[in-house]
Amino acid sequence: MNIPKLKKIKTTKNYHGIPLEDDYSWVDQPNILEVLKDPKKLDKEVKEYIEANNKITEDYFKDVKGLQKNLFNEIKSKIKLDDTGLKYKDKKYYYWAKTEAKGNYGKRMRQLIDGSEPEEVFFDGDLEKKKSGSEYFGVGTVSASYCDNYIAYSVDLQGSEYYTIYLRDLRTGKNENDKIENTGGSIAWSLDNKSFFYSKLDKYHRPRQIFKHVLGTSIDKDKLIFEEKDETFTCSISITSDEKFFIITTSDHITTEEYYFPADAKEINPKLFKKRKNDVRYSIDSWQGYFYVHTNEDARDYKVLKCKTDMIGNLEEYIPAKKETVIGGFEFLDNYIIRSEKSDAISKLYVRNIRTDKEEEIKISEEEIGVPGISLMQKDTNTTKIRVSWESMATPGRVYEYDIVSKEKKLVKETEIPSGHDPNKYVVERIKAKSHDGRMIPISLVRLKNAKQDGKSKVLLYAYGAYKHSISPAFSASRFCLIDRGITFAIAHIRGGGDMGDKWHTEGKKKFKKNTFLDYVACVNHLVEQRYTYKGGVCFYGGSAGGLTGGAVANLAPDLFFGMLLLVPFVDTMTTMLNEKLPLTPGEWEMWGNPIKSKEHFEYILSYAPYNNLQSKDYPSMLITTSLFDNRVLYSEPVKYIAKLRDLKSDNNIQLLKCKMEAAGHGGMSGRDNAITELAEEYSFILKSAKILK
Repeated sequence: MNIPKLKKIKTTKNYHGIPLEDDYSWVDQPNILEVLKDPKKLDKEVKEYIEANNKITEDYFKDVKGLQKNLFNEIKSKIKLDDTGLKYKDKKYYYWAKTEAKGNYGKRMRQLIDGSEPEEVFFDGDLEKKKSGSEYFGVGTVSASYCDNYIAYSVDLQGSEYYTIYLRDLRTGKNENDKIENTGGSIAWSLDNKSFFYSKLDKYHRPRQIFKHVLGTSIDKDKLIFEEKDETFTCSISITSDEKFFIITTSDHITTEEYYFPADAKEINPKLFKKRKNDVRYSIDSWQGYFYVHTNEDARDYKVLKCKTDMIGNLEEYIPAKKETVIGGFEFLDNYIIRSEKSDAISKLYVRNIRTDKEEEIKISEEEIGVPGISLMQKDTNTTKIRVSWESMATPGRVYEYDIVSKEKKLVKETEIPSGHDPNKYVVERIKAKSHDGRMIPISLVRLKNAKQDGKSKVLLYAYGAYKHSISPAFSASRFCLIDRGITFAIAHIRGGGDMGDKWHTEGKKKFKKNTFLDYVACVNHLVEQRYTYKGGVCFYGGSAGGLTGGAVANLAPDLFFGMLLLVPFVDTMTTMLNEKLPLTPGEWEMWGNPIKSKEHFEYILSYAPYNNLQSKDYPSMLITTSLFDNRVLYSEPVKYIAKLRDLKSDNNIQLLKCKMEAAGHGGMSGRDNAITELAEEYSFILKSAKILK
């Protein structure tokens, strides 16, 4: 195999008196953000290097093309291709979504509630993609006006998340001249149906301005209603549950500030609710004359306060903080509030009577480990009926119509697996691993019930571990392509994520980031000790910040793995955190630390960043993916990483780079079939590395 070489140009830069050497810093070309919009600006040598690597990856998979085809068909056979979502009853129309076997992008449907007209398709994803002429078709938002006469929708045609907003008159089916480029993709309609709000991206791809667009007017006349001056903050706009106020939220990863103004205001003057305070997050919603405030101030895992909307200085506690319990968000009915909370990485639902303040848990399933959900059925909130859902790692999703008063529940939709699925064939378990500092790390896993726990099985262990993001023990039909072949699928609920609350998150960021990686290693070792697998029997699976976890773990304990999938991985952490002109960097300093200003942060990031810590040792087989159009983790990170890895490694294993040069985003290519194709390739890599080729 002819492994390509990337030229070396040694550069040394000094930070805080510490030299930082890099043979491949030239790959981070100064106009790298322009490449996101125009791939012709990609450096010629980098382009050739990527193409050579893509060829190697293609050759590697030649002998498993049959397996990939089988996997594609298996995965697709587990999806009900012709499927209709549950209808939401608005004021005048029912609205719902629909997918079809011949399509990839789905349809948005509606029908007059009185049934006087047939159902209609008001947004056809496949038709819109065809009209766009683009290979990539990413839909940001499709939002109907309150009068039901218009939709405003946003589309990204490259994957770089520069969304263009279009306006369509549903009475004629034709687009208006209103077209707004370089937006964040979100849309909030005014109640008068004559205008909508949107966020504009600045030159660094950060949404820091909110504009109001009046239908039928020039974009040049759009009124700026809010601008965030702090480059580390980004902003958005939404409407409250009772549609009485618009809320402007501006935040970084740990601090929030919100402004509000009446939804029917003729002149917009956003009013500050509560001034930003470092490391305090809050969000406000209004209902029946009160603001409800979900906040972590003096309650790291949140509490709920309330006040009258005209007396925001008189806040009182409504739902208190609970020890080691995350107080979640809520939905409103006229007489009830439905809310969620989570402890020990297990979620629960509660309903509270607004008049009596009595509260009780909504029990949906007898399964201990799973994911409950809640949604409203209709616009009219004078009801006692809601929809509740449940799924687990073994049980497909089920949605029930639930009556809060009578406690009766009726199954109204069940995720259908056309090729068949028997939950009783599998066992779902929750075990805990002791980390290096004594912290017990939850592991959720699903495996064949008849599989022997004899230390001979392979395990696919997924992890993320950042941004306080929780990984739910949810159902995924495609995983059973691996589980039915004897592989145990597991989730490591490591620190840095939000599975166990705010402290869990803070113990895995900034100067504690290494806990994330050590937790993962502890989980692998525990799975070995408990004979779920053996040393070298685990495959790492993770992407983006999870790819950082994988890259760090590969340096710490490569002998634990037979393979690794690092998907769009954040592996050149230091370079990215030193470049304040990149889209996400200033806002990321609260997660990783600011190595520009702080020597302590510089030294700490340098001590774990995967790219900077590659060594002369054996590494497992790897599949590393990226995209030229990814603005979240730039293509340069995986490109530099694979080049340096090959320079240093002492093994004969295969480490592959696959870079999408056609339009694709952080989440891959668009469209159902493309997503299945990518997943089949990933699974074929796992199975080939595991020597399971049936």
